[in-house]
Amino acid sequence: MSISSATRSLTRPLQVTPRPSRRGISLALVLGAQLMIILDLTVVNIALPRIQHGLGFSAASLSWVLNGYSLTFGGLLLFGGRLGDILGRRRVFMTGLAIFTLASLAGGLATSAPMLLAARAVQGAGGAVASPAVLALIVTSYPEGRERTRALAIFSAVITGGASLGLVLGGLITDYVSWRWVLFINVPIGAAVIAGAPRFLPETARQPGRFDVTGALTSTAGMAALVYAFTRAASNGWGDRLTIAAFAAAGLLIAAFVVIESRSAHPVTPLRLFADRGRSVSYLIRLLVVAGMFGMFYFLTQFLQEVLGFSPLRAGAAFLPMTAALFAVSRLAPRLVARFGEKPLMVAGLLPAVGGLAWLSQLTPATSYVPGILGPMLLVGTGMGIAFVPLTITSLHGVAQEDSGAAASMVNVMQQVGGALGLAILVTIFGNAARTAARHVTPVTSPLAAAHQVITHGMASSFTMAAAFDAVALLLVAVLLRVRQAAQPAPVALGE
Repeated sequence: MSISSATRSLTRPLQVTPRPSRRGISLALVLGAQLMIILDLTVVNIALPRIQHGLGFSAASLSWVLNGYSLTFGGLLLFGGRLGDILGRRRVFMTGLAIFTLASLAGGLATSAPMLLAARAVQGAGGAVASPAVLALIVTSYPEGRERTRALAIFSAVITGGASLGLVLGGLITDYVSWRWVLFINVPIGAAVIAGAPRFLPETARQPGRFDVTGALTSTAGMAALVYAFTRAASNGWGDRLTIAAFAAAGLLIAAFVVIESRSAHPVTPLRLFADRGRSVSYLIRLLVVAGMFGMFYFLTQFLQEVLGFSPLRAGAAFLPMTAALFAVSRLAPRLVARFGEKPLMVAGLLPAVGGLAWLSQLTPATSYVPGILGPMLLVGTGMGIAFVPLTITSLHGVAQEDSGAAASMVNVMQQVGGALGLAILVTIFGNAARTAARHVTPVTSPLAAAHQVITHGMASSFTMAAAFDAVALLLVAVLLRVRQAAQPAPVALGE
């Protein structure tokens, strides 16, 4: 099964196909917007120390600069997909991108921590409205066959490699300009895409239906409460009243979401999507894998700058080998799927990812970039590049036509929510391990050396849990995913 066959059902409601001469421009527009949205999940990672000092964030609240974006993005993606079905993909794409662009401007102008967090949350909401339309618009523009396969291979590279590319770009901007420009840079790009969209992007047919606002709000609020509970536990402990209250609220809201979706005539998340075991397992696998990977970005950017003394630019450039490996391997993945099938490739990708994260669990203040950081990054980047394309195909396989949009959005939801939840859990583990290490630091150690020991002990503990996330994902692939017979090798032109 190829990517083109996995997404065949997405094409049926879409009616307008642009002329071949405009396909390249339309692809550049939607992928430029998608890359910008994905970049903003990690582009601020490198700038976090500067943001913390500039706006007075506490160590525990700093992660909300990332989580505020991830939560609204992940929580509202399904609702954004539903908006596109009802109102038209191009119209919704432009609206979401306009919200994203204006919020980026507000974030760059922020003068306080609450103002930046509010802007990041609105950014995520705009991205959630715009992002689901991207895949549908790509499928609209390219007919079945080699051209669509090539376009989807590039799309997969953007999805998987954009996060690590954001670290490089963030370092360059932070070092040479200001952390504010990691947000300002979205403004001219967003304006250019919005200006070109009416001319080069096709509109899609509307579908009848109603908006499941209650379902979207309860899912977003439930996930926000859950991540807040983990973040609160990192700074105040598991017995804290607000921590317990947040966990309770999260449970009630998520339960209410399931009840609402089971009774809604037009659910934002049709529960029948989870009836297929392979699809359900693939969602869980993605959540676990992204949880470990997102935490790796967060902690390694801190380690490179705080312990190894890298500048923001040098820290961003340190991720270039991982970015290159991820992009290169993800372009080959469609051809490998056609030869070997999804399950063997997922196993082959997760094995080096687990190994890389386990390697990082040995982190100490004496760890050098080569090989102690570069080696694990190459393992994780190569593994993720191999695993993500077959994982996406498995998530879309066998989906009914009327559920194809929701299934595609669910892939993104698991990615964003997995990143937010994973970061919250790993920050909790970091905080507990760091506090324990602080009580056992040798008294004769210099203050700086003692701080480095505490930080790296907490990070090593977090990487141990990240490796456990991927190990559980590997176990799920091996035990619960059905073995698919490999397709006959087919000519897939990549990089032509």
